[in-house]
Amino acid sequence: MQSFTKFVAPIGALALAIGLSTAAAPAAVSAGVPSTQTGTQASTQAGTQTYIVLYKANGVSGASIKAVQAAGGTVVQAYPQIGVAIVKSDSGGFDAALRAADSSVQGAASTAGFAVAVEDDNSGAAVAAIEPGTPAPGNDNLVALQWDMDQIQAPAARAINGGSSSVVVGDIDTGLDYTHPDLAPNVDFSRSVSCVGGVPNQDPAAWMDNNGHGTHTAGTIAAAKNGIGMVGVAPNVKIAGIKAGNDDGFFFPEAVVCAFMWAGSNGIQVTNNSYFADPWLFNCKNDPGQRAIWEAERRAIKFAQQNGTTVVASAGNQSDDLAHPTQDVTSPDDTTPVTRDITNACAVVPVEVPGVIGVSANGNKLIKSFYSSYGVGAVSVIAPGGDSILQRTAAAPNGRVLSAWPSAAPCARPVLDSGAKYCYLQGTSMAGPHVAGVAALVVSTGVSTPGTVASRVNNTADKMACPADMSVYAPFPATDNDAPQTCQGGVGYNGFNGHGQVNALRAIGG
Repeated sequence: MQSFTKFVAPIGALALAIGLSTAAAPAAVSAGVPSTQTGTQASTQAGTQTYIVLYKANGVSGASIKAVQAAGGTVVQAYPQIGVAIVKSDSGGFDAALRAADSSVQGAASTAGFAVAVEDDNSGAAVAAIEPGTPAPGNDNLVALQWDMDQIQAPAARAINGGSSSVVVGDIDTGLDYTHPDLAPNVDFSRSVSCVGGVPNQDPAAWMDNNGHGTHTAGTIAAAKNGIGMVGVAPNVKIAGIKAGNDDGFFFPEAVVCAFMWAGSNGIQVTNNSYFADPWLFNCKNDPGQRAIWEAERRAIKFAQQNGTTVVASAGNQSDDLAHPTQDVTSPDDTTPVTRDITNACAVVPVEVPGVIGVSANGNKLIKSFYSSYGVGAVSVIAPGGDSILQRTAAAPNGRVLSAWPSAAPCARPVLDSGAKYCYLQGTSMAGPHVAGVAALVVSTGVSTPGTVASRVNNTADKMACPADMSVYAPFPATDNDAPQTCQGGVGYNGFNGHGQVNALRAIGG
């Protein structure tokens, strides 16, 4: 299993490509596999593999379940709303046997050996009424270190509207540390869950963050204004940990599908996604296995969106133009990567799924971070993710973003306050949560439809032109194809900055 440092550039560390009363599980069929079984365990048991089975129409019929059993598989979770089943089998050639036996199967693909990792340097259902957001003025002890919040006018915004306690942001990540003093006041236990292994498990021990990445992103979104540590963009909203990344930081497809089905079924208004999903960094629809998994995840994301969930996703740290991909040397990232030529028939999920708010990263000098991927059509807005190479300033002396961190997890740059631990990181992982927090503030104003939330975020962003001096990016070509970074578009919209830098104050009408 690869560590989080797999995608760290030689010249510096970076982060991300590499998140009711009693919550209801998504309407699903369960077939007796313990919910505590992880995707890693499932893929390494002798002979047993996990499969995504995609059906041609919504629904997973009794006949289809019998066909799975006849082919040597067991359905462990089914999502009839989107025509997807999660299946385990130790039968060789199961996928081919199932396709031959059941004409309703559109595709079946094993997820074994096809994890994806975060990168890190250390309208359907009825919409519930939103309680008005309340102000959260003032400072906590570490706010002087939060240059990123000042840059998007978050303190001014929360002084007017710090968010509503009836708004829940689902952080689809490696879980969160619900004991952290800056997160504990806002954790929604009723909507938190582990999806590792593909089966929802609400035991808090299952969705506890033993890695750190999820706690860091959650802190940026919703760290409480409580007199200690830092303050999140939306300190009055609730945060739900949706653990789709295992403790090693890999996001298996069955966990990603489960996460979005959970969000869409449990009234979660916003999700943050600081990872790339699917077996490959670029998932190509002309490959049968990749197409089945991509389509299953796309359907799950669409289900969440149709049920009122605004989806925010980070663009990645490959310095790559997602609008013009040519080569992938990263995937599969938990085994032996292979070099393959790719085209626009290949996409990064979730950032390139329709309706998703894609986020690139910048630093304190207001230019795109050296590592951040970008691309016309993929990026909606830009937000602070840090830049330790090009953008160290007096306000950001190490260039990175500070946020919450589990006390037991290692951190290369720790900060302590009142017994709580915080850590500096950089990456588009850090940029996305700023936008998810702003989206939560927008929802707290009563705007709830995902398309309308996205429009508000985009239309209130601070317009930013392409950099005047592109030579600063010359030492940082794309990781996968060594292409020079290029910025296309004008001040209104361009591939580096999208519609501009997200502005929390303008987004709430301040």
